[in-house]
Amino acid sequence: MRKEAKNKSLFDIDGVPSIGAAAPLSLQHVLAMVVGNITPAIIVAGVVGLSSADRTLLVQCAMFIAGIATLMQLYPIWRFGSKLPVIMGVSFAYVPTLISLGSSYGIAGIFGAQLIGGMVAVIVGLFIKPLRKFFPPIVAGTVVLTIGLSLYPVAIKYCAGGVGSPTFGSYLNWGIAMITLCVVLLCNQFMKGYAKLASILLGIIAGYVVSLVAGIVDFTPVAEAAWIALPKPLHFGMEFHTPAIISMVLIYIVNSVQAVGDLSATTVGGLGREVTDRELSGGIIGNGFSSILASFFGGLPTATYSQNVGIVAMTKVSSRFVLMLAAIFILLGGFIPKFGALMTTIPQSVLGGATITVFALITMTGIKLIIQDELSSRNVTIVGLSVAMGMGITQVPDALALFPASFVIVFGKSAVVIASIIAFILNIVLPKKTLADEEAERTAMEKKSA
Repeated sequence: MRKEAKNKSLFDIDGVPSIGAAAPLSLQHVLAMVVGNITPAIIVAGVVGLSSADRTLLVQCAMFIAGIATLMQLYPIWRFGSKLPVIMGVSFAYVPTLISLGSSYGIAGIFGAQLIGGMVAVIVGLFIKPLRKFFPPIVAGTVVLTIGLSLYPVAIKYCAGGVGSPTFGSYLNWGIAMITLCVVLLCNQFMKGYAKLASILLGIIAGYVVSLVAGIVDFTPVAEAAWIALPKPLHFGMEFHTPAIISMVLIYIVNSVQAVGDLSATTVGGLGREVTDRELSGGIIGNGFSSILASFFGGLPTATYSQNVGIVAMTKVSSRFVLMLAAIFILLGGFIPKFGALMTTIPQSVLGGATITVFALITMTGIKLIIQDELSSRNVTIVGLSVAMGMGITQVPDALALFPASFVIVFGKSAVVIASIIAFILNIVLPKKTLADEEAERTAMEKKSA
């Protein structure tokens, strides 16, 4: 009996191509996600004031958890995973909330809230089908838009050298940030292939080289870090504060529903079909479980990576084997502390110049989601009022000065939480009138007044 030929296709989800064909494509995925994966950890470490060793460990854990979460999505265990070609990593979407919680409750408070948030994400995954109707593009887009807008001050502070830096706002810091930004734009807009896909990485390399020449890079953390080390369970501790938990749960719900977009884009763009309810449910449940696991090991909340979804959609390379190799590369980075330590030596001005483009992209993604729905008076009100309240309240620190401290932590620190709640409520409460309905009302009024 003739043996069936082995599936070696790069363009089949179950294809197992040769290492030679798969490795370069795997590296492409690693390059696309590595900066986005470690930067939130570096930002949060700075906010909560971690030591050099703990900052390295937080970056190390970001790599470790990203690898585990990706493998879980590619090769599900029971209902934990989507079985789709997606890359997981620490999400920028949580950063505004993490900054707020970290400044109030420290790193232990973040991980306690994250544990509960991950459990809620698992529940959302189990019931995602009936929940989707409460989060149409107008609501999800408002949340994503607010995430992008609320991250701009973070990027600007980094461009200036980072809060607390003795050279904050100096010509040197801004010069390095602008060089980094210019290289990112040059690669992204004028180049093709790997240079375009890895534009942020190349920008950081350029900024890093300039920083080396300027003598502002400190390699002490690298010298002190070990070559090989295992993640340390509960090293950062875990504390449970009700306001922090409420804030994190809200963001987990919103981002769980938002994952529907990335998973749908993967199947439509890369596989040429619609995503199934089973894939959506498994993807969200897997992400919730990986966040639960991350809270014990020191990894921050994870999410699907849109840039990697874009690579799959653009190249049509959907083989899970290719992404499995990428996950293994990422996972290995989690066991090498010197890699994490090297990442922490990147000057904050370099990170600012590179990440401001990422934050701008998040903002525009929100706008794209919003305009999927028609801009009726109802929808314009939902977006405008939600963003105005979210951004407005958080930019006036004393606006809620006379409210209880627990209320302020939930509703006064994160623009994303405020905008999410208001958009969710308005979408349910406001009558669903289309542009055609509004035009019909105006016509009726004209006839009545005639």
